[in-house]
Parts: sequence; structure tokens; C-alpha cells
Amino acid sequence: MDGIHDMGGMDGFGPIPIEPDEAVFHAPWQGRMWALNTALGAWGKWNIDAGRYTLEQLDPALYLSSSYYHRWLYRTENILVDHDMVSREELATPPEERMVERQGEPLAVEEILARQRKARSARVDENIPPRFKAGDQIRARNIHPKGHTRIPRYIRGRAGVIDRDHGVFIFPDTNAVFAGNKPQHLYSVKFSAREIWGPEASAVDKVYLDMWDDYLEAEG
Repeated sequence: MDGIHDMGGMDGFGPIPIEPDEAVFHAPWQGRMWALNTALGAWGKWNIDAGRYTLEQLDPALYLSSSYYHRWLYRTENILVDHDMVSREELATPPEERMVERQGEPLAVEEILARQRKARSARVDENIPPRFKAGDQIRARNIHPKGHTRIPRYIRGRAGVIDRDHGVFIFPDTNAVFAGNKPQHLYSVKFSAREIWGPEASAVDKVYLDMWDDYLEAEG
């Protein structure tokens, strides 16, 4: 979807701070948030694309004013409510006053890690013919989906070249809303910097993006 999360090519947000020897987590609660996200994801109530889509629907002002793991927290609250695993009233109730109703036995750490490893790949073993091959001239479709999509705004309408075919993968746009896998080929597509950013960009720089069949159309 078109939202503040799609920040590629946007200016005015200041430099990106580089921290030498940066810690994995800047505070203990961030590590707990990561662990909570991993444990909840192991239940299989939603998929990675649905999680991303829920994150994208955060209020723009909240998104911009929140740190990375604060966004994870708000996303997790929303997706738990969406799947009837917790209510807004429960979230608003102080922890010491909540009446906790267990929905099942918690998974052991070993089981969580095993499920995560098993579900990590989005590759699909289906014999689906590709629409394009390496060297084909293409153009990214100028589309503006209302739901989740992995085609960034800055590349829409731009011409490029198929660099390689990665094979058949789950289509994130439909997977995010539980509308089926819609498996199709995923390509690495090469774009010149000047095609994207204009004549002031470097004449030799290239940008490679992974893009699905449904994002592309033949050029010419």
C-alpha cells in the first residue's frame, strides 16, 4: 500500500546514524519484543506478509515518532486483536488488574525455533512457466494497491532489465490478506540509477530489485 513506511527515495529525514560496535538490542525490552514476536509467529496464526501489512497500517504520525521495536509492539497488539487473541480492553487494563485466560500451553523454545526454521522459505515447488527471462526489457507497472505490496513507489513506471530468475515464490500481496499463495516467478531486475533518479544520478550505478511477475510488463 502507499504509506509513510514506503520511504525509498524520500528526502528530509536527516542522516542515518552509524554506531560503531552497535549492540544487537539497545535495551532489554527490545530483546523481549523480538522474542515475543518470534514466539507468537510460531503459532502460525498469521504469516510474515500479514505482519508487514499490519505494520504498514499504523497511523503515519505514530509510525514516524516510534522506534523500530515500538512499531513491532504496536503491530503485535493490533494483530493479536485482529485474531481475537486479546481485546482492546485487556490491552488498556493495567497488568496487575488483568484477568488472564490461557488459550493453550506455551510452546517450548526448541519447538518455536523448529517451527521458525521450517516456515522460513517462501519458495514454492510448482512448475509454473516464467513470463520473462534474463535480458528481457521490462517496465515496472505503475500500480497503487490498497493492500500490501512489495513494489516500492520509486520504481513504478521505470524501465529495467531482467537480470536473473530466482524461481517460483509465494506472492506477498495475496499472502498478506490470506487470499492464497498465487505462486509466480520472482526476478532480480536491474535499473539504472538515472532511470530512477534522473540525469543528475551516477551514470554507472545500478539498482537491483527482486520483483514478481505481477509487478512487471514487457517493454516495447
